[in-house]
Amino acid sequence: MLKPALLGSAIALALGFSVSASADPHCLDEACWQQALFAEADGSSADAPIAAPRFGAWGLDLAGMNRNVKPGDDFFEYANGNWAKNTPIPADRSNYGAFHILRDLSEARVRKLVEAYPQGNPATDGDGAKIAAIYRSFMDEAAIEAAGLAPLKPSLDEIGKIRNKRQMAEWMGRANGHFGSSFFSLGVSDDQRDPDHYTLYMGQSGLGLGDRQMYLEARFAPQRERYQQYLAQMLGLIGWKDAGKQAEQILALETRIAEAHWSRADSRDRDKTYNPVEMSRFAAYAPGFPWSDYFKAAKLDHAPQVVVRQHSAVPKLAEIYNQASLDTLKAWAAFHVIDTAAPLLSSQFVDAHFQFRSKFMSGQPEQQERWKRGVSLAERSMGEAIGRDYVALYFTPDAKSKMDELVANVKAAMGARLAQLEWMGEDTKREAAAKLANFGLKIGYPEKWRDYSALEIRNGDVVGNALRSHAFHWDYVRNRLGKPVDKMEWGMTPQTVNAYYNSVKNEIVFPAAILQPPFFDPKADMAVNYGAIGGVIGHEIIHGFDDQGRKSDGAGVLRDWWRAEDAAKFEAQAAKLGAQYESYEFPQLPGMHINGKVSMGENIGDLGGLTIALEAYRRALAGKPAPVVDGFSGEQRLFLGWAQVWRTLWRDDALRQQLINGPHSPGQIRAFAPLRNIDAWYEAFEVKPGDKLYIKPEERVRIW
Repeated sequence: MLKPALLGSAIALALGFSVSASADPHCLDEACWQQALFAEADGSSADAPIAAPRFGAWGLDLAGMNRNVKPGDDFFEYANGNWAKNTPIPADRSNYGAFHILRDLSEARVRKLVEAYPQGNPATDGDGAKIAAIYRSFMDEAAIEAAGLAPLKPSLDEIGKIRNKRQMAEWMGRANGHFGSSFFSLGVSDDQRDPDHYTLYMGQSGLGLGDRQMYLEARFAPQRERYQQYLAQMLGLIGWKDAGKQAEQILALETRIAEAHWSRADSRDRDKTYNPVEMSRFAAYAPGFPWSDYFKAAKLDHAPQVVVRQHSAVPKLAEIYNQASLDTLKAWAAFHVIDTAAPLLSSQFVDAHFQFRSKFMSGQPEQQERWKRGVSLAERSMGEAIGRDYVALYFTPDAKSKMDELVANVKAAMGARLAQLEWMGEDTKREAAAKLANFGLKIGYPEKWRDYSALEIRNGDVVGNALRSHAFHWDYVRNRLGKPVDKMEWGMTPQTVNAYYNSVKNEIVFPAAILQPPFFDPKADMAVNYGAIGGVIGHEIIHGFDDQGRKSDGAGVLRDWWRAEDAAKFEAQAAKLGAQYESYEFPQLPGMHINGKVSMGENIGDLGGLTIALEAYRRALAGKPAPVVDGFSGEQRLFLGWAQVWRTLWRDDALRQQLINGPHSPGQIRAFAPLRNIDAWYEAFEVKPGDKLYIKPEERVRIW
């Protein structure tokens, strides 16, 4: 186990040095990766951190390619064909790829940390004891089985005692810091029109099946039928009266809610989703719902205004609430409580939840191992406390330094691209350049860590710990109202394998966990790093200039800084790009396509991000010719680096869910779709007319 003394000095380690271990530098396939996740370095003890395996000898998995395929016919197959052929999707996964491999690595590292924290008194022995109590209470399966439904009974009894719509609205307000749901989502975040201050946001909510399409389109009738069975099953497990009839009524209620909801495309349009309503006017704006009781119960009644996301939907939802029977609302509330809490309860609830949510809806054959679910619970509860120790062990100064260099080059490349744009006028260019100059950057981990001292955790109380964690995090969010924005705050933990752009802060953020092979390796070939993490850096920068990010200026203020003619040219190219993505077919899912409007920002991010990563790579060469490595030119290695980080396998049901609910195009599309619009890809791989992926030069989309 890791020594407590090492864990206690996490911040000093993170600022000074880090512990590292060697790994096999020639790990070329997934089996090797999986073995490496839990393997110790040669000669190391169990105290050593888990080392990240390298991706091939110099950054590419050459064995994973299928060189029998022409790059211009199927670039995903060319870059990843042997990997896809020889890699099974793990039984506890609904999809699998490069991101998941790194998530497995991060998960294994966090497990080692969490299991090393000594058990003590969570009230007096610090964050480590709290994390240990959260994890071990979940891992005590025998105690959870013995408790059955009892830990949740007070929450369900509270719903049972509701006698009128006012009390129901109060319950929905309290649900923000509890298990359950509401017809409306609430959050306190940076004000898009006043980025230095927080404001209260409200959005549509209330659906158990996800997107409105699942309720309204005939092709999803099997999902609705199975959902109704699940509703009845869960209500039956808690002894709810007339479970079958109430399941039918809940589905009918949620169908009405779905009819009121905006589409995903409209819900991401920043011109449509900033609608401030004064708190004093809210009852008149959306009559039929006890708003004062709701906001008071959520502890937000002091808010001066509410920024409504789906402006026309909220009054409709209020009227649906007004017309619904109290019995149906109570059954709906009880179901959402048990659906949320089920993974923490005894096996009958866990199994029912898994069979519907994971197996039926996403095609996942097997439940994840219990330790993985325990790690996830600990991270949701105290993620930044774990992150302090994670970065002490796994984020090196060398990685930080080389990332700083990469980001600087990609940012400079974006500046050069802006200056060269022929379709953009000078006034808009000046605004765009000012926005780029003002970009913030966060790499690795936050400078200020979350304080968990007010979070009460108890040994052996898994449901209570989760409830108090919900309340703690809700209090953290709601207490920001009326205060200046904390510019140092992070939206992800360091151990998260992801990255993001925040339009209101105008910043890009890269947690430590993504800065590893295959995305980034300080010892890998430079071209591969530019194609992989360079493309991701570019992607996040471009989010500041995609179809929605472009609507905020360099200070993060939501305003129109574009000349009308420039905006029209941008939108014309974006529409062409959307049409390309909508044309891609999925033979295993007839009739399913990418929604070009919903995925527009991500698709623009991929195209622009890879374009400026290529520019940055060329600048980094400083006029010197790129070396040839194992027969591949520099630009070939860059494009392959991009394609291999998007290697992804899907189960059919999970792919369907992604196409319905997700803003990202599937990875197998992202691997090649942007390349079709980049001239250098055609030159690098000699893609010619007649090749399946060929697009005429005049028809290629050129934005950034």
